Amino acid sequence: MAAIVLAAMAVPVSAQKIKGSDTVLPVSQEAAENFMKTNSGAQVTVTGGGSGVGISSLLDGTTDIAMASRAIKFGEKMELKKNHKDLREVVVAYDALAVVVNPNNPISNLTRAQLEAIFRGKVTNWSQVTDPVTGRRGPNLKIIVYSRETSSGTYEFFKTSVLHEKNYMAGVLSMPATGAIIQSVSQTEGAIGYVGMAYINSHVKALSVSYDEKHFIYPNMENGRKRLYPIIRELYYYYTADKQSKVTPFINYLLSDGGQRIVMNTGYVPVR
Repeated sequence: MAAIVLAAMAVPVSAQKIKGSDTVLPVSQEAAENFMKTNSGAQVTVTGGGSGVGISSLLDGTTDIAMASRAIKFGEKMELKKNHKDLREVVVAYDALAVVVNPNNPISNLTRAQLEAIFRGKVTNWSQVTDPVTGRRGPNLKIIVYSRETSSGTYEFFKTSVLHEKNYMAGVLSMPATGAIIQSVSQTEGAIGYVGMAYINSHVKALSVSYDEKHFIYPNMENGRKRLYPIIRELYYYYTADKQSKVTPFINYLLSDGGQRIVMNTGYVPVR
């Protein structure tokens, strides 16, 4: 993905790079634009590519902040320690991970167990799927499963939360970015995928999900803030202690009341 440079007109007094999760990308872009409007001379460069890419860039020193939609791994922490880097972690928002299907699909509700069966390839046709709330059976259509690529924090979180660490089906179609999943699901009647709540639009249909097979919760802001929706996760900024003075002003801005309003306005769940 090409870098998106959000630059102020004045000569920068504090240029910094933010790189990583495509999930965290929209809120970081919006926050950077607003931050630079009120901080003359500041320059923030925001680039996507996935959580793994961001953390790798943090390890090799080519970014100041790594955006991640998953917690940093033990091996990544050890790599930083080996390079005598002291890690800092900040939760900047929460994200409800929505399961989406084509709008023509009559299924509106699924349990975690049903999702696991679909994404592991145990169920391969929508006619094998019954909506637990409405009792409607899906159409006679092959299920086309879309996923994020393995370097994505969203891929890893879905595997942990929904699949309980079991492997995805062999024929899963890996997409390089969330927008590609939205486009593919919108154009394919038998498709199913998962995206951050902020990416939901009228071209796809988000499902209500149940982890207890009783309460089916829709991924929206109210259910996210109340922590009712079950597929919810922290969104992180990672940086190293040697960059603290450089990155703190922007992070403090994102955690401020104004910054958290940006979080909510871009479709994410604020930290408070």
